[in-house]
Amino acid sequence: MDKNSVWTPVRALFVAVLVISIAALGVAAVVGGTWVVWVRGVAVAAASVWLVALTGQAARGKRSAYVRIRFVSIAAPIGIVLILLAPDSGYPLWMKAEQAVVGVLVAAVALIVNRRAVRAAYPKGGKLR
Repeated sequence: MDKNSVWTPVRALFVAVLVISIAALGVAAVVGGTWVVWVRGVAVAAASVWLVALTGQAARGKRSAYVRIRFVSIAAPIGIVLILLAPDSGYPLWMKAEQAVVGVLVAAVALIVNRRAVRAAYPKGGKLR
């Protein structure tokens, strides 16, 4: 398995999440977002920067970075679905739409990094392939 073929699209997806998150903060600044919107927006943008950095580490063979990406790429979309379904979450409709897009992008990462060939390249307690 060529690691670049895996991590190049993953990095692009995480960069897209970062760009969308920064745009959401811009919208919040224009429309006067609530504290909930600001906290969520800043947290997602910061997490995106961290995930882009982790992607570089995983591409260099660091298993712990790969494991973190796998965990986040599964857990984040679940959390986003809960936000979308919550009747009174405090998030305006525009932010729910933004989070839905982020959820789809991160779910795409989960599909990529959980493929059998990728998992096999990062064996638990074994040598990287």
